[in-house]
Amino acid sequence: MTCRCGSHQRQRFSDLPTEKRVGISLLGAVQLALLIAAQLDIQRRPADQIRGPKLRWRLLCFINFIGPLSYFRWGRRTQ
Repeated sequence: MTCRCGSHQRQRFSDLPTEKRVGISLLGAVQLALLIAAQLDIQRRPADQIRGPKLRWRLLCFINFIGPLSYFRWGRRTQ
């Protein structure tokens, strides 16, 4: 939805202050690392060591930080 008043403009990433750009980049890198770690763990772990279907966990891991963190907390069975 766009504002009709004209006072709001889309801000470009390059126009953000350095601190915000670094923060956004770090959060993106952490999110990507969590996603990759979870996907690799799902791929390598036998199905009987995962609570629920692997496909469901693979798809849930694409939900920002919540998916991979949920998988690591509740998706894996402990020995």
